[in-house]
Amino acid sequence: MSAYILRRLLLMIPTLLGIMVLNFAIVQAAPGGPVERLIASLRGHDVAATARLGGSGQGDAGRKTTITTESSSRYRGSQGVDPELIAEIEKLYGFDKPAHERFLQMMGNYLRFEFGDSFYRDRSVVDLVLEKMPVSISLGLWTTLLVYLISIPLGIAKAVRDGSSFDVWSSGLIIVGYAIPGFLFAVLLIVLFAGGSYLDWFPLRGLISENWDELSLGNQILDYFWHITLPVLALVISGFAGLTMLTKNSFLEEINKQYVVTARAKGADEGQVLYGHVFRNAMLIVVAGFPSAFIGILFTGALLIEVIFSLDGLGLLGFEAAVNRDYPVMFGTLYFFTLLGLLLNLAGDLMYMVIDPRIDFETRG
Repeated sequence: MSAYILRRLLLMIPTLLGIMVLNFAIVQAAPGGPVERLIASLRGHDVAATARLGGSGQGDAGRKTTITTESSSRYRGSQGVDPELIAEIEKLYGFDKPAHERFLQMMGNYLRFEFGDSFYRDRSVVDLVLEKMPVSISLGLWTTLLVYLISIPLGIAKAVRDGSSFDVWSSGLIIVGYAIPGFLFAVLLIVLFAGGSYLDWFPLRGLISENWDELSLGNQILDYFWHITLPVLALVISGFAGLTMLTKNSFLEEINKQYVVTARAKGADEGQVLYGHVFRNAMLIVVAGFPSAFIGILFTGALLIEVIFSLDGLGLLGFEAAVNRDYPVMFGTLYFFTLLGLLLNLAGDLMYMVIDPRIDFETRG
């Protein structure tokens, strides 16, 4: 076991490095970086933009209007802008160094878990992530738990009643789950239950009410679940279908194996056969995938849901960082959550052994 864990940990190093190199190269090639954005702001007389250069008032306003006949800058929209000003902007964002030096410096900082400060929010990346994380963890954790609580019993029931009327009509629900994206279902929930056109039972914005601190503990818990009901429900409807079919197919495969026929021939009742023999083997792949399912819902599945329900979480943070070319936030969160995802994938593999002790990782090459 220890040798397998060590091999997986060592494999994470080139995997993480490859992901960072690939994304860094793609982002560098994309137009509209932070230097270009600040130049555009300066040309538009953006006072907030000039403040980033350390100036204030008319001094910067006069400097940003300085023009030159040189137009050899590699940045779009920089024609007529003083080259010294462009050089100052490049130094401000660290673009005065070659790309490979910036990448090596960035990775060196990340190894020490120093993620720097946001270009546009005047806050550290760590503070931003810690501020947004409770929202995303709430969505990811409750969604994953509910998906498993719904999908596993439903999948087992469909496998046991394969071909019955229950199997047929429940398959209709699964088809609906496949067909309707989570964000469209979220819009439907808003129309029906959040004051859209019919009922006004649930809030449309935020994870808690504005007067949450004034509420008692019991009312705080109720207020939290009141706000999170519709976002989680929208995520669950798009997530339970695949896991339900995986559970059903896993159980059907095990039910048709010879050891199940033998157990029945020995006189074991159906409950003992199903939960004493089939369950452990069939649930191996389902339960072991919990960490990966959680990380997927946490960092990829909730983006549009956060936008629709005005939930200020990690998905919205990453989207805004990509739009604004906020490189410290983009790469810092990418590094941290890629590392976290790799560790959770390892945890998923180790859960196989917890569920079925017959699995021996030491024998794997």
